[in-house]
Amino acid sequence: MDGGFRAWAQVAVAHLGSFNSWGYMNSFGLFQSYYTSTLLPGTPASSISWIGSLQIFLAFGIGSVSGRALDAGYLRLVVLAGCALQVLAVMTASVSTTYWQLLLTQGLCKGLGDGLVFCPTVANVPTYFSPDKRRAVAMGIAASGTATGGIVFPLIAQRLMPSVGYGWTVRVMGFIVLFNSVVMLVLVKPRAPRERSGGFFEWSAFREPPYALFCAGMFAVWLALYFAFYYVSEYGKTYIAVDTSTSLTLLLVMNAIGAPSRVLFGVLADKLLGPLHALILAVSFTGVMFYTWIAVRDLPGLFAFCSLYGFFAAACQGLFPASCANMTADTTKMGARTGMAFAVVSVATLTGPPLGGALVQAREGKGEGAGAGGYLYAQIFGGSVLVVGAGLLVLSSWWRRREQGAGHGGKGLRS
Repeated sequence: MDGGFRAWAQVAVAHLGSFNSWGYMNSFGLFQSYYTSTLLPGTPASSISWIGSLQIFLAFGIGSVSGRALDAGYLRLVVLAGCALQVLAVMTASVSTTYWQLLLTQGLCKGLGDGLVFCPTVANVPTYFSPDKRRAVAMGIAASGTATGGIVFPLIAQRLMPSVGYGWTVRVMGFIVLFNSVVMLVLVKPRAPRERSGGFFEWSAFREPPYALFCAGMFAVWLALYFAFYYVSEYGKTYIAVDTSTSLTLLLVMNAIGAPSRVLFGVLADKLLGPLHALILAVSFTGVMFYTWIAVRDLPGLFAFCSLYGFFAAACQGLFPASCANMTADTTKMGARTGMAFAVVSVATLTGPPLGGALVQAREGKGEGAGAGGYLYAQIFGGSVLVVGAGLLVLSSWWRRREQGAGHGGKGLRS
Protein backbone atom coordinates (compact mmCIF):
# COMPACT_ATOMS: atom_id res chain seq x y z
CA MET A 1 0.00 0.00 0.00
CA ASP A 2 1.04 3.65 -0.55
CA GLY A 3 3.37 3.06 -3.47
CA GLY A 4 4.82 0.78 -6.08
CA PHE A 5 4.28 0.52 -9.80
CA ARG A 6 0.83 -1.04 -9.55
CA ALA A 7 -0.50 1.65 -7.22
CA TRP A 8 0.77 4.54 -9.31
CA ALA A 9 -0.37 2.79 -12.49
CA GLN A 10 -3.92 3.05 -11.14
CA VAL A 11 -3.35 6.77 -10.61
CA ALA A 12 -2.34 6.97 -14.28
CA VAL A 13 -5.46 5.03 -15.28
CA ALA A 14 -7.68 7.40 -13.29
CA HIS A 15 -5.82 10.39 -14.79
CA LEU A 16 -6.53 9.15 -18.32
CA GLY A 17 -10.11 8.33 -17.34
CA SER A 18 -10.55 11.90 -16.09
CA PHE A 19 -8.89 13.16 -19.29
CA ASN A 20 -11.32 11.28 -21.54
CA SER A 21 -14.36 12.03 -19.36
CA TRP A 22 -14.10 15.34 -17.53
CA GLY A 23 -11.47 16.87 -19.79
CA TYR A 24 -13.94 16.55 -22.65
CA MET A 25 -16.85 17.75 -20.51
CA ASN A 26 -14.87 20.73 -19.20
CA SER A 27 -14.33 21.68 -22.84
CA PHE A 28 -18.04 21.80 -23.59
CA GLY A 29 -17.85 25.58 -23.63
CA LEU A 30 -16.15 25.41 -27.03
CA PHE A 31 -19.00 23.24 -28.34
CA GLN A 32 -21.60 25.48 -26.69
CA SER A 33 -20.16 28.50 -28.49
CA TYR A 34 -19.81 26.72 -31.87
CA TYR A 35 -23.27 25.15 -31.77
CA THR A 36 -24.91 28.45 -30.80
CA SER A 37 -23.19 30.54 -33.46
CA THR A 38 -22.57 28.13 -36.36
CA LEU A 39 -23.94 24.58 -36.29
CA LEU A 40 -27.31 25.25 -34.64
CA PRO A 41 -27.99 28.99 -35.05
CA GLY A 42 -31.28 30.05 -33.58
CA THR A 43 -31.26 27.31 -30.92
CA PRO A 44 -31.41 28.88 -27.44
CA ALA A 45 -28.19 28.62 -25.45
CA SER A 46 -30.08 27.08 -22.53
CA SER A 47 -31.31 24.28 -24.82
CA ILE A 48 -27.79 23.55 -26.05
CA SER A 49 -26.66 23.42 -22.42
CA TRP A 50 -28.81 20.32 -21.98
CA ILE A 51 -26.36 18.38 -24.19
CA GLY A 52 -23.48 19.02 -21.79
CA SER A 53 -25.66 18.74 -18.70
CA LEU A 54 -27.00 15.35 -19.78
CA GLN A 55 -23.42 14.18 -20.26
CA ILE A 56 -22.41 15.22 -16.72
CA PHE A 57 -25.67 13.90 -15.23
CA LEU A 58 -25.02 10.45 -16.66
CA ALA A 59 -21.32 10.56 -15.78
CA PHE A 60 -22.27 10.97 -12.13
CA GLY A 61 -25.55 9.02 -12.18
CA ILE A 62 -24.12 5.88 -13.77
CA GLY A 63 -21.39 6.08 -11.14
CA SER A 64 -23.78 4.55 -8.61
CA VAL A 65 -23.82 1.39 -10.74
CA SER A 66 -20.24 1.34 -11.99
CA GLY A 67 -18.90 2.10 -8.51
CA ARG A 68 -20.62 -1.00 -7.15
CA ALA A 69 -19.17 -2.97 -10.07
CA LEU A 70 -15.70 -2.11 -8.72
CA ASP A 71 -16.63 -3.59 -5.34
CA ALA A 72 -17.96 -6.72 -7.06
CA GLY A 73 -14.76 -7.27 -9.03
CA TYR A 74 -15.88 -6.22 -12.51
CA LEU A 75 -13.60 -3.20 -12.89
CA ARG A 76 -11.92 -4.21 -16.16
CA LEU A 77 -15.20 -5.23 -17.83
CA VAL A 78 -16.94 -1.99 -16.87
CA VAL A 79 -14.00 0.16 -18.02
CA LEU A 80 -13.92 -1.72 -21.34
CA ALA A 81 -17.61 -1.03 -21.94
CA GLY A 82 -17.22 2.61 -20.94
CA CYS A 83 -14.21 3.20 -23.19
CA ALA A 84 -16.06 1.68 -26.15
CA LEU A 85 -19.02 4.00 -25.59
CA GLN A 86 -16.75 7.05 -25.24
CA VAL A 87 -15.00 6.37 -28.55
CA LEU A 88 -18.31 5.62 -30.29
CA ALA A 89 -19.86 8.82 -28.93
CA VAL A 90 -17.08 11.16 -30.04
CA MET A 91 -16.83 9.61 -33.50
CA THR A 92 -20.58 9.75 -34.12
CA ALA A 93 -20.77 13.31 -32.75
CA SER A 94 -18.31 14.29 -35.48
CA VAL A 95 -20.94 13.52 -38.14
CA SER A 96 -23.94 14.87 -36.21
CA THR A 97 -25.66 17.93 -37.66
CA THR A 98 -28.91 18.28 -35.70
CA TYR A 99 -29.77 18.98 -32.08
CA TRP A 100 -31.29 15.58 -31.38
CA GLN A 101 -28.29 13.79 -32.91
CA LEU A 102 -25.91 15.69 -30.64
CA LEU A 103 -28.15 15.04 -27.64
CA LEU A 104 -27.95 11.29 -28.34
CA THR A 105 -24.23 11.11 -29.19
CA GLN A 106 -22.47 13.77 -27.13
CA GLY A 107 -25.08 13.82 -24.37
CA LEU A 108 -26.45 10.30 -23.91
CA CYS A 109 -23.77 7.98 -25.33
CA LYS A 110 -20.77 9.96 -24.08
CA GLY A 111 -22.37 10.42 -20.66
CA LEU A 112 -22.98 6.68 -20.31
CA GLY A 113 -19.38 5.95 -21.23
CA ASP A 114 -18.06 8.60 -18.85
CA GLY A 115 -20.09 7.16 -15.98
CA LEU A 116 -18.73 3.67 -16.58
CA VAL A 117 -15.11 4.86 -16.77
CA PHE A 118 -14.75 7.70 -14.29
CA CYS A 119 -16.27 6.52 -11.02
CA PRO A 120 -14.67 3.04 -10.76
CA THR A 121 -11.21 4.16 -11.90
CA VAL A 122 -11.16 7.04 -9.41
CA ALA A 123 -12.68 4.93 -6.61
CA ASN A 124 -9.99 2.30 -7.24
CA VAL A 125 -7.15 4.72 -6.41
CA PRO A 126 -7.80 5.16 -2.65
CA THR A 127 -7.81 1.37 -2.16
CA TYR A 128 -4.04 1.53 -2.88
CA PHE A 129 -3.27 4.43 -0.49
CA SER A 130 -3.95 4.95 3.21
CA PRO A 131 -5.91 8.09 4.22
CA ASP A 132 -3.19 9.52 6.47
CA LYS A 133 -0.39 9.45 3.90
CA ARG A 134 -0.49 10.07 0.15
CA ARG A 135 -4.12 9.40 -0.72
CA ALA A 136 -5.16 13.01 -1.35
CA VAL A 137 -2.05 13.67 -3.48
CA ALA A 138 -2.72 10.52 -5.51
CA MET A 139 -6.35 11.55 -5.95
CA GLY A 140 -5.25 15.05 -6.95
CA ILE A 141 -2.92 13.69 -9.62
CA ALA A 142 -5.69 11.39 -10.86
CA ALA A 143 -8.19 14.24 -10.99
CA SER A 144 -5.72 16.52 -12.78
CA GLY A 145 -6.50 14.51 -15.90
CA THR A 146 -9.52 16.80 -16.10
CA ALA A 147 -7.19 19.77 -16.54
CA THR A 148 -4.94 17.91 -18.99
CA GLY A 149 -7.91 17.04 -21.17
CA GLY A 150 -9.29 20.53 -20.69
CA ILE A 151 -6.08 21.89 -22.20
CA VAL A 152 -5.70 19.39 -25.04
CA PHE A 153 -9.25 19.41 -26.42
CA PRO A 154 -9.61 23.23 -26.70
CA LEU A 155 -6.11 23.42 -28.23
CA ILE A 156 -7.12 20.88 -30.86
CA ALA A 157 -10.25 22.90 -31.63
CA GLN A 158 -8.31 26.16 -31.74
CA ARG A 159 -5.69 24.78 -34.14
CA LEU A 160 -7.72 22.47 -36.37
CA MET A 161 -11.25 23.83 -36.64
CA PRO A 162 -10.36 26.80 -38.89
CA SER A 163 -8.43 24.55 -41.31
CA VAL A 164 -10.16 21.14 -41.35
CA GLY A 165 -13.61 21.98 -39.99
CA TYR A 166 -15.75 20.64 -37.17
CA GLY A 167 -16.00 17.01 -38.31
CA TRP A 168 -12.31 16.15 -38.55
CA THR A 169 -11.49 18.21 -35.48
CA VAL A 170 -13.82 16.07 -33.38
CA ARG A 171 -12.54 12.88 -35.04
CA VAL A 172 -8.98 13.77 -33.99
CA MET A 173 -10.32 14.11 -30.44
CA GLY A 174 -11.87 10.66 -30.86
CA PHE A 175 -8.53 9.10 -31.83
CA ILE A 176 -6.94 10.58 -28.71
CA VAL A 177 -9.74 9.11 -26.59
CA LEU A 178 -9.12 5.75 -28.29
CA PHE A 179 -5.37 5.82 -27.56
CA ASN A 180 -5.95 6.68 -23.89
CA SER A 181 -8.51 3.89 -23.64
CA VAL A 182 -6.02 1.27 -24.83
CA VAL A 183 -3.46 2.40 -22.23
CA MET A 184 -6.10 2.29 -19.48
CA LEU A 185 -7.20 -1.23 -20.34
CA VAL A 186 -3.60 -2.47 -20.24
CA LEU A 187 -2.88 -0.99 -16.79
CA VAL A 188 -6.16 -1.15 -14.84
CA LYS A 189 -6.29 -3.62 -11.94
CA PRO A 190 -8.47 -3.67 -8.78
CA ARG A 191 -6.90 -4.15 -5.36
CA ALA A 192 -9.78 -4.48 -2.89
CA PRO A 193 -11.29 -7.96 -2.40
CA ARG A 194 -14.56 -8.66 -4.17
CA GLU A 195 -17.84 -8.16 -2.32
CA ARG A 196 -20.46 -9.65 -4.60
CA SER A 197 -23.28 -9.74 -2.03
CA GLY A 198 -23.76 -5.99 -1.57
CA GLY A 199 -26.34 -3.81 -3.31
CA PHE A 200 -25.75 -0.86 -5.57
CA PHE A 201 -26.65 1.51 -2.73
CA GLU A 202 -25.70 1.37 0.91
CA TRP A 203 -28.76 3.23 2.15
CA SER A 204 -27.53 3.20 5.75
CA ALA A 205 -24.86 5.72 4.74
CA PHE A 206 -27.52 8.43 4.41
CA ARG A 207 -28.42 7.87 8.07
CA GLU A 208 -24.94 9.10 8.96
CA PRO A 209 -25.32 12.90 9.32
CA PRO A 210 -21.75 13.74 8.18
CA TYR A 211 -22.17 11.77 4.95
CA ALA A 212 -25.69 13.11 4.31
CA LEU A 213 -24.59 16.72 4.92
CA PHE A 214 -21.57 16.15 2.68
CA CYS A 215 -23.79 14.95 -0.17
CA ALA A 216 -26.18 17.89 0.31
CA GLY A 217 -23.29 20.34 0.28
CA MET A 218 -21.83 18.86 -2.88
CA PHE A 219 -25.27 19.01 -4.52
CA ALA A 220 -25.26 22.78 -3.97
CA VAL A 221 -21.67 23.12 -5.18
CA TRP A 222 -22.21 21.22 -8.43
CA LEU A 223 -25.44 23.10 -9.12
CA ALA A 224 -23.30 26.17 -9.88
CA LEU A 225 -19.81 24.89 -10.62
CA TYR A 226 -20.10 24.18 -14.35
CA PHE A 227 -22.02 27.26 -15.46
CA ALA A 228 -18.84 29.30 -15.97
CA PHE A 229 -17.13 26.48 -17.89
CA TYR A 230 -20.08 26.30 -20.28
CA TYR A 231 -20.72 30.00 -20.77
CA VAL A 232 -17.43 31.89 -20.41
CA SER A 233 -16.55 31.54 -24.13
CA GLU A 234 -20.00 32.71 -25.19
CA TYR A 235 -19.85 35.52 -22.62
CA GLY A 236 -16.56 36.71 -24.10
CA LYS A 237 -17.85 36.62 -27.69
CA THR A 238 -21.22 38.19 -26.97
CA TYR A 239 -20.51 40.81 -24.31
CA ILE A 240 -16.81 41.67 -24.70
CA ALA A 241 -16.64 41.12 -28.47
CA VAL A 242 -13.61 38.80 -28.52
CA ASP A 243 -12.97 36.60 -31.56
CA THR A 244 -13.48 32.83 -31.61
CA SER A 245 -9.80 32.02 -31.02
CA THR A 246 -9.65 34.26 -27.95
CA SER A 247 -12.89 32.82 -26.60
CA LEU A 248 -11.33 29.34 -26.76
CA THR A 249 -8.20 30.67 -25.05
CA LEU A 250 -10.38 31.81 -22.14
CA LEU A 251 -11.67 28.26 -21.71
CA LEU A 252 -8.16 26.86 -22.11
CA VAL A 253 -6.86 29.13 -19.33
CA MET A 254 -9.72 28.14 -17.05
CA ASN A 255 -8.92 24.46 -17.58
CA ALA A 256 -5.11 24.72 -17.61
CA ILE A 257 -4.87 26.39 -14.22
CA GLY A 258 -6.64 23.36 -12.77
CA ALA A 259 -3.61 21.07 -13.15
CA PRO A 260 -1.41 22.71 -10.49
CA SER A 261 -4.48 23.51 -8.39
CA ARG A 262 -5.44 19.86 -7.96
CA VAL A 263 -1.93 18.84 -6.95
CA LEU A 264 -1.38 21.83 -4.63
CA PHE A 265 -4.69 21.33 -2.85
CA GLY A 266 -3.94 17.60 -2.66
CA VAL A 267 -0.68 18.35 -0.85
CA LEU A 268 -2.50 20.86 1.38
CA ALA A 269 -5.09 18.21 2.21
CA ASP A 270 -2.48 15.54 2.99
CA LYS A 271 -0.02 17.67 4.95
CA LEU A 272 -2.15 20.22 6.78
CA LEU A 273 -5.94 20.45 6.52
CA GLY A 274 -7.34 17.09 5.50
CA PRO A 275 -9.45 16.65 2.33
CA LEU A 276 -12.76 17.96 3.67
CA HIS A 277 -11.31 21.13 5.21
CA ALA A 278 -9.34 21.80 2.03
CA LEU A 279 -12.55 21.30 0.06
CA ILE A 280 -14.39 23.81 2.27
CA LEU A 281 -11.65 26.36 1.59
CA ALA A 282 -11.82 25.75 -2.17
CA VAL A 283 -15.62 25.98 -2.31
CA SER A 284 -15.63 29.22 -0.30
CA PHE A 285 -13.17 30.92 -2.64
CA THR A 286 -15.02 29.59 -5.70
CA GLY A 287 -18.18 31.26 -4.43
CA VAL A 288 -16.32 34.54 -3.94
CA MET A 289 -14.90 34.30 -7.47
CA PHE A 290 -18.39 33.75 -8.87
CA TYR A 291 -19.52 37.01 -7.28
CA THR A 292 -16.49 38.87 -8.68
CA TRP A 293 -17.59 37.88 -12.20
CA ILE A 294 -20.30 40.54 -11.81
CA ALA A 295 -17.62 43.27 -12.01
CA VAL A 296 -15.92 41.94 -15.17
CA ARG A 297 -16.33 44.32 -18.13
CA ASP A 298 -13.15 43.89 -20.23
CA LEU A 299 -10.82 41.18 -21.55
CA PRO A 300 -8.03 41.50 -18.93
CA GLY A 301 -10.64 41.23 -16.20
CA LEU A 302 -12.17 38.18 -17.87
CA PHE A 303 -8.76 36.47 -18.11
CA ALA A 304 -8.19 37.20 -14.41
CA PHE A 305 -11.59 35.74 -13.56
CA CYS A 306 -10.94 32.61 -15.66
CA SER A 307 -7.59 32.06 -13.94
CA LEU A 308 -8.86 32.45 -10.38
CA TYR A 309 -12.18 30.70 -10.87
CA GLY A 310 -10.52 27.83 -12.72
CA PHE A 311 -7.94 27.46 -9.94
CA PHE A 312 -10.46 27.09 -7.13
CA ALA A 313 -13.13 25.24 -9.12
CA ALA A 314 -10.56 22.61 -10.10
CA ALA A 315 -9.75 22.07 -6.44
CA CYS A 316 -13.46 21.50 -5.75
CA GLN A 317 -13.56 18.87 -8.48
CA GLY A 318 -10.40 17.12 -7.34
CA LEU A 319 -11.15 17.11 -3.61
CA PHE A 320 -14.72 15.84 -4.00
CA PRO A 321 -13.83 12.14 -4.49
CA ALA A 322 -10.92 12.39 -2.03
CA SER A 323 -13.22 13.78 0.69
CA CYS A 324 -15.83 11.14 -0.07
CA ALA A 325 -13.20 8.39 0.14
CA ASN A 326 -12.07 9.64 3.55
CA MET A 327 -15.60 9.13 4.85
CA THR A 328 -15.44 5.43 3.97
CA ALA A 329 -13.38 3.27 6.31
CA ASP A 330 -14.29 -0.03 4.59
CA THR A 331 -12.46 -0.20 1.24
CA THR A 332 -14.82 -2.95 0.02
CA LYS A 333 -17.59 -0.31 0.00
CA MET A 334 -15.51 2.47 -1.53
CA GLY A 335 -17.10 2.13 -4.97
CA ALA A 336 -20.69 2.02 -3.71
CA ARG A 337 -20.34 5.04 -1.42
CA THR A 338 -18.48 7.08 -4.00
CA GLY A 339 -21.10 6.13 -6.58
CA MET A 340 -23.91 7.17 -4.24
CA ALA A 341 -22.39 10.62 -3.79
CA PHE A 342 -21.97 10.89 -7.55
CA ALA A 343 -25.62 9.94 -8.06
CA VAL A 344 -26.74 12.72 -5.70
CA VAL A 345 -24.78 15.44 -7.46
CA SER A 346 -25.80 14.15 -10.90
CA VAL A 347 -29.18 15.82 -10.48
CA ALA A 348 -27.46 19.14 -9.76
CA THR A 349 -25.23 18.87 -12.82
CA LEU A 350 -28.23 18.11 -15.04
CA THR A 351 -30.17 21.19 -14.01
CA GLY A 352 -27.45 23.72 -13.10
CA PRO A 353 -26.14 25.01 -16.47
CA PRO A 354 -29.59 25.12 -18.17
CA LEU A 355 -30.98 26.92 -15.12
CA GLY A 356 -28.14 29.43 -15.36
CA GLY A 357 -28.84 29.85 -19.08
CA ALA A 358 -32.51 30.47 -18.34
CA LEU A 359 -31.53 33.16 -15.82
CA VAL A 360 -29.37 34.84 -18.47
CA GLN A 361 -32.30 34.78 -20.92
CA ALA A 362 -34.61 36.18 -18.25
CA ARG A 363 -32.22 39.07 -17.60
CA GLU A 364 -31.75 39.75 -21.32
CA GLY A 365 -35.51 39.57 -21.82
CA LYS A 366 -35.76 42.73 -19.73
CA GLY A 367 -33.43 44.51 -22.15
CA GLU A 368 -30.38 44.34 -19.91
CA GLY A 369 -27.10 44.40 -21.86
CA ALA A 370 -23.53 43.64 -20.87
CA GLY A 371 -23.00 47.02 -19.30
CA ALA A 372 -25.97 46.50 -17.00
CA GLY A 373 -24.94 42.95 -16.23
CA GLY A 374 -26.70 40.57 -18.63
CA TYR A 375 -25.47 37.61 -16.56
CA LEU A 376 -26.30 39.20 -13.20
CA TYR A 377 -29.09 36.82 -12.11
CA ALA A 378 -26.98 33.77 -12.96
CA GLN A 379 -23.91 35.21 -11.23
CA ILE A 380 -25.79 35.98 -8.01
CA PHE A 381 -27.44 32.56 -8.05
CA GLY A 382 -24.14 30.74 -8.66
CA GLY A 383 -22.23 32.54 -5.95
CA SER A 384 -25.05 32.09 -3.44
CA VAL A 385 -25.49 28.33 -3.86
CA LEU A 386 -21.72 27.87 -3.58
CA VAL A 387 -21.77 29.72 -0.26
CA VAL A 388 -24.64 27.49 0.89
CA GLY A 389 -22.64 24.44 -0.18
CA ALA A 390 -19.64 25.59 1.85
CA GLY A 391 -21.88 26.02 4.89
CA LEU A 392 -23.25 22.48 4.59
CA LEU A 393 -19.73 21.09 4.31
CA VAL A 394 -18.75 22.98 7.47
CA LEU A 395 -21.68 21.30 9.25
CA SER A 396 -20.57 17.92 7.93
CA SER A 397 -17.05 18.47 9.26
CA TRP A 398 -18.33 19.67 12.64
CA TRP A 399 -20.66 16.68 13.05
CA ARG A 400 -17.91 14.28 12.06
CA ARG A 401 -15.46 15.72 14.58
CA ARG A 402 -18.14 15.50 17.26
CA GLU A 403 -18.74 11.81 16.50
CA GLN A 404 -15.02 11.07 16.47
CA GLY A 405 -14.62 12.81 19.80
CA ALA A 406 -17.43 10.69 21.24
CA GLY A 407 -15.84 7.50 19.89
CA HIS A 408 -18.53 6.80 17.31
CA GLY A 409 -18.05 5.59 13.65
CA GLY A 410 -15.40 7.03 11.39
CA LYS A 411 -12.68 6.38 13.96
CA GLY A 412 -9.25 7.31 12.74
CA LEU A 413 -10.47 9.22 9.71
CA ARG A 414 -9.19 12.71 9.05
CA SER A 415 -11.38 15.53 7.83
